Amino acid sequence: MSDRRARFEAQALPHLDAAYNLARWLARPPLDADDIVQDAMLRAFRAFDSFRGDNVKPWLLSIVRNCFLTAAGQSRRTRTVPIEPDGESETGDPALVADAPDPEAAAIRADEGRRLGAAVAKLPQEFREVLVLREMEDLSYREIAQITGSPIGTVMSRLARARGMLKERWLSDVEGIRHVVQ
Repeated sequence: MSDRRARFEAQALPHLDAAYNLARWLARPPLDADDIVQDAMLRAFRAFDSFRGDNVKPWLLSIVRNCFLTAAGQSRRTRTVPIEPDGESETGDPALVADAPDPEAAAIRADEGRRLGAAVAKLPQEFREVLVLREMEDLSYREIAQITGSPIGTVMSRLARARGMLKERWLSDVEGIRHVVQ
């Protein structure tokens, strides 16, 4: 095994799940996300010798984002698609159901997970990506700015707006449910 390949496997492959997570949230269909991640990993491997820095994750996720933007084109950048369960569990996240104390609580958590996922999926792409990178990938504002090619102030603004839109959608959804139940 070459030294380059060994370094790439040691430094970049641990972030494969994060790359897929970002691609899945941006592209929506799992097959599109698979293609984007495959393309991104190939590009990252080819360019790995030019990587300078100590944190591969933001560099790799910026490649994933660029591959998505290239694949999606301008017409799809603002399109949203509702999230659908992918078969892992009812929420797409086995951890959300595993901690539930009883079937009723598990069903409630699963429903909340689906509704939250759908609300995130409806956000415009530029807001969805900063929310996913911050809340799901736990990246810093600086790392998100590096990935998106935006100033830190823009990242902070988009994140605040994304949280606000998500809160508004969530409260509207909850109010709609209350109205139906009454």
